[in-house]
Order: sequence, then structure tokens, then C-alpha cells
Amino acid sequence: MDAKTTEELRHEIKAATDIEDYLKSNKESLNVCNLSEYLNMLLTQKGITKADVVRDSLMTRSYVYQIFSGEKTPLRDKLIAIAFGLHLSDEEAQTMLKISKNRELYARDERDAIILYALQRNKTVYETNDLLFDHGFEMLGAMEE
Repeated sequence: MDAKTTEELRHEIKAATDIEDYLKSNKESLNVCNLSEYLNMLLTQKGITKADVVRDSLMTRSYVYQIFSGEKTPLRDKLIAIAFGLHLSDEEAQTMLKISKNRELYARDERDAIILYALQRNKTVYETNDLLFDHGFEMLGAMEE
């Protein structure tokens, strides 16, 4: 069976007479993993290592490992840097932000628009930081942890 779209799930919630029935019948479609599980799943899926993520996110080794183990709960910008380290698409980055209960990237926000532009074009964190710097915005990576 194909995964249901968010729109299909919204329609089913609206039509549901009992939340328990909805939850039971849609168990496979609901996000039940935490951030650490999702990040580790992406590592496996993409065939990259945590060392690759450290290098490509401009984050310190210990901090990245703590995020992947679930010991640290990173701020939104740290997660966005991790998105570049994992070479995520803009959709995958949005899912990661949702799972972490952070605000998604918003196309009407100038800084977020630059980040979305960079993700959609597979830019590196270095290239993204150049764009952010050129527009007067805070850059991504290991500022302080």
C-alpha cells in the first residue's frame, strides 16, 4: 500500500468519528520516530558517515555525535547545518525540522529563502554561508555550542 499524503490524512481526520480508529488505521503513516532515529536513518539511507556530517556541516565532532545519539537537542540553525552535512533535499530538511519540533524553513523569510535556495541547488554549507554573509545574515555551523 502506498503511503498516504498529508492531505489524505487531513481529510481522514476531518471525516473521522473516533480518533482511536483514525490512529489505529493510520499507524503506518504517522511520524513516530524521534530526531535521533530520523538522523540515523538518513545516515544509513544516504550511505554517509557521521564524520562526513561533521566535515560538511562545520560542526564539532563531539556535538554532532551528541545530536545523533540523542544526548543534545540542537537549536534550529544547528539542525539546518546538519541538513547540509547530510546533503538533504529541501523536503528532507523540512521533515527533519518538523520531527525536531522546530519551525520549518519559510519562503517569505529572507534568510530562510536563501537557505531553501541553497538546499534546492545542492550547495555546500560553505556556499550557503557565502550567500548568507553577502546578504547580512548569520552564518551556519559551529559558532558556539
